[in-house]
Amino acid sequence: MAQNRILMLGGGPGWHADQLSAACSAKGIQFETAGFESLRSRLGDHTNNIHCSAGELESFDVVMVRTMPAASLDRITFRLACLHHLQRNGITVINAPAALEIAIDKFATLSVVASLGYPIPETSVVQSRSDAITAFAELGGDCVIKPIFGGEGRGVMRVCSPELADTAFSTLDRLGATLYLQRFVPPGGCDIRLLTIGENVIALRRTNSNDFRTNRSFGGSVTITDATAWQQTLARDVCHAIGLTYGSVDLIDDPDGNDGYRVVEVNAIPGWKAAQSVCDHSIAEQVIDVAMNTSSQVMHV
Repeated sequence: MAQNRILMLGGGPGWHADQLSAACSAKGIQFETAGFESLRSRLGDHTNNIHCSAGELESFDVVMVRTMPAASLDRITFRLACLHHLQRNGITVINAPAALEIAIDKFATLSVVASLGYPIPETSVVQSRSDAITAFAELGGDCVIKPIFGGEGRGVMRVCSPELADTAFSTLDRLGATLYLQRFVPPGGCDIRLLTIGENVIALRRTNSNDFRTNRSFGGSVTITDATAWQQTLARDVCHAIGLTYGSVDLIDDPDGNDGYRVVEVNAIPGWKAAQSVCDHSIAEQVIDVAMNTSSQVMHV
């Protein structure tokens, strides 16, 4: 019987690759990595395959997307088309390309969350400086600006003065950016990350006394906590609705929200280095188990 094979696409060598490789080795699974930049395809009368630096992608049981680096629109479109091709041809892609297309977009993800009836911060998404100025006032003159694509707190800033708002909105407008504004929910620097792997939910309490952003890169700290029944249901509902096999749902503290929280973001490719530092079991092994179980289910459909 052929050995099971998993390809990690994107991310390159590093801690996450090492964790996944060790988990695969313990389970007798072959693990390879490749960059999105190495994707290439050849089409013809008898050829319709996709290759990368690790070989033909159709030879893998599972292709796991770790990160997709920034690129031009046509290259991003090609990369997603490759993932769709693999899925159509029976290869398990985690996370599925349709789910990635939603989860990479903060507006699209919160739209799904809101449609499920879960509380979110008041959010405005506009395409001009003048509309952003209006939205800023409607949000109480204190808001958080975020890039509609991106993660780990990069490009996120709090704006609480008209002068700074005008400067920020003018700059973003000149760059042709979509302006994504959320009402600031005090006190900031306190949230819950619900790391969801299949049906399993790991709740992480993240705090930062020096910044409203809780990411470790901004000085935040993390501890393990118990997920409430509402949080577990929310995490599974959101991930199922978007189509995520593995992801995270971030909740900010807000006494006016359900269970004292509001959903602020969903991440389709979350890292788990901080989470692993406070967990006594291997998160990478859970990810691999869910990936192989998903592959097995696809094969039997």
